[in-house]
Amino acid sequence: MSRFGKRCAAVDQAQTRVHVPAVRRVKQRGFTLLELLVVLVIIGMLAALVGPRYFAQLGKSQVTVAHAQIDVFTKAIDNFRLDVGRYPTAQEGLTALVVKPANADKWGGPYLKREVPLDPWGHPYIYKIPGAKGDYAVISNGPENQSGTSGDSGQITSE
Repeated sequence: MSRFGKRCAAVDQAQTRVHVPAVRRVKQRGFTLLELLVVLVIIGMLAALVGPRYFAQLGKSQVTVAHAQIDVFTKAIDNFRLDVGRYPTAQEGLTALVVKPANADKWGGPYLKREVPLDPWGHPYIYKIPGAKGDYAVISNGPENQSGTSGDSGQITSE
């Protein structure tokens, strides 16, 4: 062997003698900050698109609930009239549908299963006798609680 051949053989033997640790280092894989930021931006864009549509539906559902509750009240008031022979007075209000008034001898209630609820926005319903267009009116002033307004944020009435 040549002089260089012996040297290469010695290097090869030295390299094979090197002790390799028993535990190998494993590369930890994860997300980079840039990848996380991209995902957050995408989620933010989706929320910006879906959020307004969701809350618009929420407002419509509250109006639908108010209409449904007013319909229940009008049916209960009509049943009260059939039994007692008159509509509840302004002083008795809608509570006459749940609790027997003092001067209602033929009261056959309760006409509602539970106490009179608040409207979907947390305000009490208004009972007027006589109503503007009929014998009585049940009114919710809507989300802004302003009387006399109309539209999506206005009054919801039984008339």
